Amino acid sequence: MSHKPGIKLRDSFGSKFGVVAAAAGSAVGLGNIWKFPYITGVYGGAAFLFVYLGFILAIGLPIMLSELLIGRRSGRNAFGAFKKLAPKSAWKYIGLLGIAAAFMILSFYGVVAGWSIQYIILSIQDGFATKSPEQLNSLFTMLIESPQKPVYLQLIFMVLTGAIVIVGVKKGIEKFTKILMPILVFILLALCVKAITLPGAERGLEFLFKPDFSKLTSEGILSALGHAFFSLSLGMGTLITYGSYINRENNLLRTAVQVTAADTIIAILSGIAIFPAVFAFGIEPSSGPGLVFITLPNVFQQMPGGYIFSILFFLLLTVAALTSSISILEVVVAYFKEEFRLKRKPATIVATILISTLGIFCSLSMGVLEPYKLFGLNFFDLMDWISANMLLPLGGLFIALFVGWFLGAKKVYHEILKGGSVKRGLLYIFIFLLRFIAPIAIAIVFMDGIGLISL
Repeated sequence: MSHKPGIKLRDSFGSKFGVVAAAAGSAVGLGNIWKFPYITGVYGGAAFLFVYLGFILAIGLPIMLSELLIGRRSGRNAFGAFKKLAPKSAWKYIGLLGIAAAFMILSFYGVVAGWSIQYIILSIQDGFATKSPEQLNSLFTMLIESPQKPVYLQLIFMVLTGAIVIVGVKKGIEKFTKILMPILVFILLALCVKAITLPGAERGLEFLFKPDFSKLTSEGILSALGHAFFSLSLGMGTLITYGSYINRENNLLRTAVQVTAADTIIAILSGIAIFPAVFAFGIEPSSGPGLVFITLPNVFQQMPGGYIFSILFFLLLTVAALTSSISILEVVVAYFKEEFRLKRKPATIVATILISTLGIFCSLSMGVLEPYKLFGLNFFDLMDWISANMLLPLGGLFIALFVGWFLGAKKVYHEILKGGSVKRGLLYIFIFLLRFIAPIAIAIVFMDGIGLISL
């Protein structure tokens, strides 16, 4: 009995909860726990949050639904999906943008995840006790500039990621995300309860939820849109790949809404867990990227029960990184499997080794390779800049155009109807956003990101 390669023998998610857990796990990661709080702090708190939520609804949700739709309709990896849906056309190269983005992002993502593993160890050792802010800053600087330790930590994280992916979609990715996501939510809720009971916590909640739009700049607005992409894992092929594992009886619109809601709620809960504590101990909320690794250890050592909560927080950070990293690695593994006809095990091993090698250069660029720069950026920052400013926006832009204009309303409606009914009015709004609003907004972000315009 013959099978078409990549369709009937293809692994798939086994349950609707598994789909949501895996896709939400892909979206929930360092972007929510590490990046969202500090950029919210930098751009003024609640005003940034409200604009971010607007972009999530108007652009993030439609692009997410588009990626899931492309994946399920094609039953292929991010490259093969466009090759099948638009044969003998240049559309297939959109998929290569996503695969390249996944490759680059995981190379530096694994480095940051490695730092979080080290901070779990430091928390268990009570390594933040009695240290001044300056000493905590030195502690972090010594870690990232070390030529050995962060490389080992990154490799440990990548091996863990590969070990989950190598088992398969149902037995590996779905099984582990169904365990990891509830753990993540439980830890985050525990941290929130602790944070809002601290003296002076109300000032942190006010900062997060009471908007002052006079503080919002054009840079902050663009950052909100850019972060909506990064946070939801858009434009990097993860949701196309995961969409290809979704069964026909799943309602794609409901899945996209549930995943978007889960991602956004966890980002807001991260803010609730962090800002009340930051304000309670008189810390500057716009501390930047060091907020998690320098500022929060200072908060934890001053907080009653801080020893336990520092362990919980960095465990949360690592779990969130892991749920995302397995989805990013799966993009590359699915591509290797289907386009190069490799079995899952060798595809996973090759992908993990190649990405980890790139990650070693990212890690060393903070220390021994720091003098070597390209366009004024070290290797870590270069991978971040190319993926965030070029590959993700371009991927999202072309996905919006592909679904909005190339596939068209009829095929889109037919795919969305599988697994449940959808009102035609919602379809028209969806198509309108994809055809006009999303491309214009994303194009502005792209042009600003590469310096063609300055807002």
